[in-house]
Amino acid sequence: MSDPSGIVVLVSGRGSNLEAIIRAHQGGDLAWPVRGVISDQPLATALEYACAAGIPAHGMDRHSFQSRDDFERRLAELIDDLNPHVIALAGFMRILSAAFTRRYSGRLLNIHPSLLPAHPGLHTHQKVLAAGETIHGASVHFVTEQVDAGPVVLQSVVSVLPDDDVETLAQRVLRTEHRIYPRVLQWLADGRLIWQEGMPWLDHEPLTKPIRWYVEKT
Repeated sequence: MSDPSGIVVLVSGRGSNLEAIIRAHQGGDLAWPVRGVISDQPLATALEYACAAGIPAHGMDRHSFQSRDDFERRLAELIDDLNPHVIALAGFMRILSAAFTRRYSGRLLNIHPSLLPAHPGLHTHQKVLAAGETIHGASVHFVTEQVDAGPVVLQSVVSVLPDDDVETLAQRVLRTEHRIYPRVLQWLADGRLIWQEGMPWLDHEPLTKPIRWYVEKT
């Protein structure tokens, strides 16, 4: 197989983080291009955006597969055909098996709309508001066997404003996602960020806690 090339992005919906990654490459802020986009929803808007950008797009109807193993086997075939440096989950709403995450250990990234380990799973903005928390944000992390529990590389941190509701808070966090995800991918492209000895290393040092970017205005 030829040397790895670029990024494969896994999506389920509109693909705003996919757009941010593509724009970062087009603008010269990300060396690696997106080589392919794969969705578990064949009608996902993100696939339309990928096609418009001239990127191979694959829609998989997860309901057409008899089992999770069958779905993941086909997903792995598509990824391996593209042979990327890294697989970036961007709103991919399907939990991957332990076997799948092990297959791509150190090459799977995800972005999650909370300051992990706080609020894994869904409905993070509602949880933050209900708990009366004063800060919120997003986390770029390596994907491991346990959902939303892999090592976090970079987090954006925003203040929760007194008049915030779920929509305003979600939009402000999302805008920061579009900035931190391409940044981490570029660290990988630069060789600054690597996966070694079962953990991330940044600038030749083990990354034992995430880097935080405190956002004053979004």
